[in-house]
Amino acid sequence: MSTQPDAERTIGSVLVAGRGEIARRVFRTCREMGVATVAVHSDADADAPHAREADAAVPLPGDAPADTYLRGDLIVAAALAAGADAVHPGYGFLSENAGFARAVLGAGLVWIGPPPGAIEAMASKTRAKELMRKAGVPLLEPVRPGRVREEDLPLLVKAAAGGGGRGMRIVREAAALEGEIRAASAEAEAAFGDGEVFTEPYVERGRHVEVQVLADGHGTVWALGTRDCSLQRRHQKVIEEAPAPGLTGEQRAALHGAAERAARAVGYRGAGTVEFLLAPDGRAYFLEMNTRLQVEHPVTECVYGLDLVALQLRIAEGSPLPAVRPPEPSGHAVEARLYAEDPARQWRPQTGRVHRLEVPGGPGIRLDAGVAGGDEITVHYDPMLAKVIAWAPTRAEAVRKLAHALERARVHGPATNRDLLVRSLRHPDFASGRMDTGFYDRRLASLCQEPPDGGRRLRTAALAAALADAEARRAAARTVSGRLGGWRNLPSGPQTKRYRAEPGGTEVEARYRPARGGPPLAEDLPGVRPLRVAADRVELEIDGVRHRFDVAAHPDGPGGRTGPGGGEGRTRVFVDSPLGAHTFTVLPRFSDPQAGTEPGSLLAQMPGTVVRVADRLAAGDAVTAGQPLLWLEAMKMEHRVTAPADGVLRELRVTAGQRVEVGAVLAVVTSQEQGRDGTGEAPASPATDEGADT
Repeated sequence: MSTQPDAERTIGSVLVAGRGEIARRVFRTCREMGVATVAVHSDADADAPHAREADAAVPLPGDAPADTYLRGDLIVAAALAAGADAVHPGYGFLSENAGFARAVLGAGLVWIGPPPGAIEAMASKTRAKELMRKAGVPLLEPVRPGRVREEDLPLLVKAAAGGGGRGMRIVREAAALEGEIRAASAEAEAAFGDGEVFTEPYVERGRHVEVQVLADGHGTVWALGTRDCSLQRRHQKVIEEAPAPGLTGEQRAALHGAAERAARAVGYRGAGTVEFLLAPDGRAYFLEMNTRLQVEHPVTECVYGLDLVALQLRIAEGSPLPAVRPPEPSGHAVEARLYAEDPARQWRPQTGRVHRLEVPGGPGIRLDAGVAGGDEITVHYDPMLAKVIAWAPTRAEAVRKLAHALERARVHGPATNRDLLVRSLRHPDFASGRMDTGFYDRRLASLCQEPPDGGRRLRTAALAAALADAEARRAAARTVSGRLGGWRNLPSGPQTKRYRAEPGGTEVEARYRPARGGPPLAEDLPGVRPLRVAADRVELEIDGVRHRFDVAAHPDGPGGRTGPGGGEGRTRVFVDSPLGAHTFTVLPRFSDPQAGTEPGSLLAQMPGTVVRVADRLAAGDAVTAGQPLLWLEAMKMEHRVTAPADGVLRELRVTAGQRVEVGAVLAVVTSQEQGRDGTGEAPASPATDEGADT
């Protein structure tokens, strides 16, 4: 396969065939290089930051990815209409689609990515493994399903096409293998249009380690160090770092050599990542090659002092890499992905308005965000809000700095995984580098638990919210009183305000007693004394220590709901302090979609599409607790809806391919337990993000 460069061509305008954070990231480099920018956007993204920031934006009518960001023909037409002379594929969507790359080149545009042949060679994991075997890259040998023995278990069933964990199943019992292969194949077919799957040994407590490669068209290939991406949920990365901790010099050299051989085997050009599974015995096995820029590329940029997007553009223009060898790395970088999701509820994605997203800056802190204050998180796309990256001379310093920045961030809007990220970074196993891909499988429940203080922090935050609200009302009343020349009484009895904490739904009551000539007095919170009260800030003395609470209230109007329990007209209050961040909904709250439904109803918790129904499932069938009934796709994730209890499927109200709105009744299950209130939300077991990075 030829590695000769195309004729040099100066890029003057770039269209990014993606959205959100990666589009903004590419635009930032383009602006620095003096390159004009073009965005494409769906109807849902018409006012998204990437569409606002580009020099020009081209609408792709519709909301669904299949109608917009996955329409290569429309994107090529948009590039030509906007006068762009190059296309950057971003990541997700069409970034690893060889046909799209050929269409871009066929239109006379510069493709800022690897040759279509390289994309094609690595598109199928089974074919890629055959190629890597010939190149001498170590890999796990596939296991034929018909010849599985007990000693072969556990096994991993994987989709040959695509990524992001779709079509992936862990099998620990031979009897379950056939069913899991069928399920994985169906999921892969729905996600990628290719139902091919394969099985290979599943390595317990393995680490996900990868190598960033960069290759020009003049024969130079850089292996830019290692990254560890072992902290994952649903086979999706959550925290990444560079370099991978705990590797020996021999291991690093072996990984670099294998990654370089992989790149040369397909005549690679541009930025790519070769991913490996590092077994507990220290041996590394090839997993796949991502023929694009990765979500976690900033940690490599921080350690090597490079702009990988700028190098992508220069390589696409035909320029060589600036040296035969890459620069020397320095320090350590860690990245955390901030998602709008509730980890404690099976990583359920959240929707709604982002009122505020601010991360304290400073030396070594970087924020790559896909949204800004005022933007909406919709059901159509991946729920990642931003990536927060910290660099420091040592790993311990970088981890500490990242945890501190996340803890003091102001994230007002849908529920996020922020608290989980902070607790993960401070977990002893992560701090010492003892982590693997099963980290969250074993520790999620404990990491999601609130501090064992009897709810005192929660009630103290609620008190701050109530005091700030009372002061805001007093200020408004004083203004009205001054205008009308009237007066008002100061209530002397205890005042009560009720809230629901989010996520989790815990109801909490704040009680205080107003005082003339001074701050109110706290009720039912021994050791807590209000010192200063303003509408946006409250100072409390807690057991002799002064603490500041920043308070922000945001009414959620139409379109501002943040989940199925939301409703128009509610007020949400965000309380931030060094003791933690808390979100409250003012009670009484509006009823959720379950109100008024018959017992046993399973409801859609967000708008989505029913991608499939369990084989031969029909009304009247007996079902068991946890049995999968149907699969709902929303926010690029697949959610398994299961029976809440043993009983009978009395109604099945949806079919495959049907669109449903939030609160729609999907099915009705009658429990065997007489008199039991069977209403409940549709249990969801999210699978993975269709277009997100892996």
